[in-house]
Amino acid sequence: MTEQDIGTAEPRRPGPGRDAFRMRRPDRSREGASGRRRVLRNTLLAAAALPLAGAVWIGVTGLLARSELIASERDLDALRQSVAPVPGAASGAVPTSAQERERELRSAAAHAARAHRLTTGPAWYPAAALPFLGGPVRTVRGAAHAADRLTGDVLSPLMRALPPATPDSRGDGMSEALMTLQKHAPEVVRAARAAAEVQADVHELPRSTWLPAADRARAGLAQQVDRLGPVMTDASLAARVLPPLLGTQGERRYFLAFQNIAEARGTGGVPGAFAVLSADRGHLSFERFGNNTEMATAKTDLDLGADFTARYQGSEPTRVWANSNMSPHFPYAARIWASAWHEHTGERVDGVFAVDPATLSRLLRVTGPARMAGGTELTADNVVDLTERASYAMYDDVARRKAFFVEAARAAAGPLISATGDMRRLPALLVALNDAQRDGRLKVWSAHAAEQRLIEPRSYSGALPETPGPFAGLVVNNAAGSKLDYYLDRSLVWEANGCSHGERPVTATVTLTNRAPVSGLPGYVTLREDSPPYRTRPGDNRLLVSYYAGVGAALTGATLDGRPAQLAPGVERGHSVYTLDLELPAHSSRTLVLHLLEPHADRAPVLLRQPLVTPLRATLKPGGACRV
Repeated sequence: MTEQDIGTAEPRRPGPGRDAFRMRRPDRSREGASGRRRVLRNTLLAAAALPLAGAVWIGVTGLLARSELIASERDLDALRQSVAPVPGAASGAVPTSAQERERELRSAAAHAARAHRLTTGPAWYPAAALPFLGGPVRTVRGAAHAADRLTGDVLSPLMRALPPATPDSRGDGMSEALMTLQKHAPEVVRAARAAAEVQADVHELPRSTWLPAADRARAGLAQQVDRLGPVMTDASLAARVLPPLLGTQGERRYFLAFQNIAEARGTGGVPGAFAVLSADRGHLSFERFGNNTEMATAKTDLDLGADFTARYQGSEPTRVWANSNMSPHFPYAARIWASAWHEHTGERVDGVFAVDPATLSRLLRVTGPARMAGGTELTADNVVDLTERASYAMYDDVARRKAFFVEAARAAAGPLISATGDMRRLPALLVALNDAQRDGRLKVWSAHAAEQRLIEPRSYSGALPETPGPFAGLVVNNAAGSKLDYYLDRSLVWEANGCSHGERPVTATVTLTNRAPVSGLPGYVTLREDSPPYRTRPGDNRLLVSYYAGVGAALTGATLDGRPAQLAPGVERGHSVYTLDLELPAHSSRTLVLHLLEPHADRAPVLLRQPLVTPLRATLKPGGACRV
């Protein structure tokens, strides 16, 4: 500015400065703090509400998933009833069609899949990871996943492997079933593996949580998958073995033995009547029938090993037909029978089957009664009593009685062959056969090594396992030559006690009761071919009683009726065996107690059940865990 400008400029008035008249600017630091507080508050409120919302979400979706699982289970129950015939149903009843089965399975799978989706949302993953609260969440998620896999990966392939069942599907039932099974065999094998994986996953779920309902659901699911596991293992094996076994790759011929369980032998009963069975692409036929009189002269030089020879050398099982199955290991008997048949006829067989009258009873319940040439009717209710007791009173002549047994077998074979060709009755027939093998009354051996390797671990192989671990087996062989084992009762109590240096004391209590009447029985039934040097009465029996303990077990003491007893030691397939020659008078009971040291006896033993007329009553008391 110039001096003039300064002189003419308006002087400032006293008062507040010019800055005092400017507009106040907002305090942005305070506003920022307030906004942050609001965001934080909203975040905290959201964080606080999120678990509640998640819990509500889990609760709602959990209830929906439970509803879906219940619906899936309902469909599976209907499917199970349509596949497995109801006991007592009429043999001609029309089974559920394949379309109905498929619809039920699809419905079950859809419900299970929805349950799985409902339990895989974002709220379920973090909730399942919580240390304590997440237990039931993991259980529900795992159950839904298991149900989804069971319906999709296990049951769907299994249903496809079942043959279609229609009212007019008759004549080629077994053949059709084998073709369908062979076609879907790879799927069934994969389904069995999936079932094993699901079983392992279910057993890894929490067993005990804070929610009892989840624990009960897990226990029920574990029970179901544990039942399904062996079924799928059998299905997988059947898919690989059954088609060739029944002639899809060429005709097969089998020796079929009918065991007379009125006279006990290791595998069940003494071999009586027999037949030769032919299988050609699922079509079964019987070529011939015979009885043990024909086989009495059949012998074989088969070598079954040093242990077998040492244990049975006095009984000559390879030379005496009646003693050919004293061992409970069925493959021994089967090999002797197949070899003896070849020596007797020059014919080779592809395997051996064994059945008994109780098996025929199960089959006749499906096929309906069979009528013998003389007019006698064989039914599910009378076949055991008729062949094992009444026939001995009906015929004094031994030849006529043996002919009766053969005729009974031939009569039962007719309806059986008819049923195998009837798709309406085939499912019930397979259920009956499964029940018989589960009870040890149907046994199978294949002369083809690859097939036998697959069969031998299963119960229907009748094999005495060589694996270590606790084991309990009561085996009786009739030593009198009588037919009094129709009246024999057997009980076994196995009890483990405290541990000692990796071994556990075990007490096995065997009680044998002879219910035979002291009068009124035919002489052939009470016959004493052993000619004892002491006095006996009709109805008195004599048994070779063998107790099979675990591999490596040792006997520390034994009593018979409370008095010290000496038992003959032996070894069979690694098992310690202790045998007592026992006289069992009519209307008497005798109690044998064995004290043993069993290695690895920290769980329930594998139980060997010898199938006789009256089943073994067994009580197993494994006790607590045994820590080495």
